[in-house]
Amino acid sequence: MSKIVNLRQARKQRDRAAQEADGTANAASHGRTKAERLAEDKATAKNEKHLDDHKRDKP
Repeated sequence: MSKIVNLRQARKQRDRAAQEADGTANAASHGRTKAERLAEDKATAKNEKHLDDHKRDKP
């Protein structure tokens, strides 16, 4: 005997798994923690200040 499968539930499970896989892929490519974002912003500001400090003034 084969197992009886509710097709509606099987379809919903398949769709949920696909959505979770898409979400995981997006989180891996776009998601960063708050600490990572702040560290990058701080490094960018430091680099910009360093470049601005080395600019020569026009007479």
